[in-house]
Amino acid sequence: MGYLVETAGRVLLPLDREGAAFEALKAAMADRRGWFDPDDPQWPVTSLADLATCAATSITRDGEWLVLATDEEGDPKWSEQATAFYAELANWVSDGTVRLSGEDGSEWGYTFSAGGLTPSGTNGWDGSTEPFGDPVEADPSAERPKRRAWFRRG
Repeated sequence: MGYLVETAGRVLLPLDREGAAFEALKAAMADRRGWFDPDDPQWPVTSLADLATCAATSITRDGEWLVLATDEEGDPKWSEQATAFYAELANWVSDGTVRLSGEDGSEWGYTFSAGGLTPSGTNGWDGSTEPFGDPVEADPSAERPKRRAWFRRG
């Protein structure tokens, strides 16, 4: 079970900042629910690319840019940790855009700049318009979106 997403985008993260960003992202994600368990010795996360798979994406480096794409090798399901990944990433990148599409057709994204993160659209997983925000009701008579179930990898 889980909420599958497709990802496309790129963000500017100089190579000399990648190590510090990796440590900050690990810390931010460890405090949230999802697939990443920093204490699991059977599933070591030793790079930003490893960590990205826990945030439903894959990362490849293209010079100073990180290219984010759907994690075709893994199980690209959204979680609180995926939200934390993008929210913390905003502290480390100075340019870029990531677009996401959920299994139900929901589309949302994040635009990164030196000033931080600007979200767009409605996150299909939790119905919010900003990271860790409240669900949004498009039609006041409609039922609020419900959180999707997720399970820790184990």
